[in-house]
Amino acid sequence: MATFGDFPSNNNSENKGNDKEDHSWERNVLRDLAFAAIREQRNKRRWGYVFKGLLFLYLIAFLILSYSPSKLSSATGPHTAMVEISGPIASDSEANADNIVTGIRNAFEDQSAKGLILRMNTPGGSPVQSGIVNDEIQRLKKTRPDFPVYAVIQDVCASGGYYIAVAADKIYADKASIVGSIGVRMDGFGFTDLIDKVGVERRSLTAGEHKAFLDPFLPMKESDLKHAHQMLDTIHQQFIDVVKAGRGDRLAKDDNLFSGLFWSGEQAVNLGLIDGLANTSTVARDMLGAEDIVDYTPRPNYLDQFAGKLGASISQFVSEKASWSVN
Repeated sequence: MATFGDFPSNNNSENKGNDKEDHSWERNVLRDLAFAAIREQRNKRRWGYVFKGLLFLYLIAFLILSYSPSKLSSATGPHTAMVEISGPIASDSEANADNIVTGIRNAFEDQSAKGLILRMNTPGGSPVQSGIVNDEIQRLKKTRPDFPVYAVIQDVCASGGYYIAVAADKIYADKASIVGSIGVRMDGFGFTDLIDKVGVERRSLTAGEHKAFLDPFLPMKESDLKHAHQMLDTIHQQFIDVVKAGRGDRLAKDDNLFSGLFWSGEQAVNLGLIDGLANTSTVARDMLGAEDIVDYTPRPNYLDQFAGKLGASISQFVSEKASWSVN
């Protein structure tokens, strides 16, 4: 008897084919999910390794910086205080007036310190920054007259560095040190011929007759040049007055002394620019009678710098990782 049921022939074979297609799609989805889960687990493990490694490096750096020589060099008994003036003297460098003055003040305030050594190794720099330090040393010497200040030159003490050194009671150097350069300079470039060759037109709009003073793209004006020389001469005379006040009769009668020339330490003794040949250790031991030297130089907080760089590196890594995940 015929019934209204499904025919087991052609329709069954078609359904089997559809079932196979449906099951294949499900298997692909399950496989992708499984691989995604595996990748996620691998990423988590990698992240764990990364953070553990960074934490380990952070702890190692913390221990190294915590026990740095600058912190271990403190002394409670009689000692020689030292402030280091190294590199260019400028407001944005490590050898800026605020840092130097802070170290010098701390040395003067420590009653265990028997004297101060300014260890100089600088080519000079800003006359303003140098003048601030010189003035502060002069002021502090009045508050503690029995506290000697010596400047000890290493490789070089020129220009603004010597401006600071003359505030000391005595100056010492090595026989091969470079000393002097008592002068002032202003540097620049002129590009007027170049822009003419290239075919560039210079357009400079100003309110004020001299607002484009010494513009490198405009021809030099005689009035600008005269004004610049007057300004340099004024600052130079300030430098000369400070040197004469600091060195007094010890300076030799030499026309080249304030010409901007520099000399070796051995020559500088004869010119009266320095008082003798010695180094930091000999000055501390033989002249101050306190062989232990304590560094009062304010140093950058390397731990904070490291933490900041580490945080920035982690943030960058996380950002890049997030970008990779999105892509």
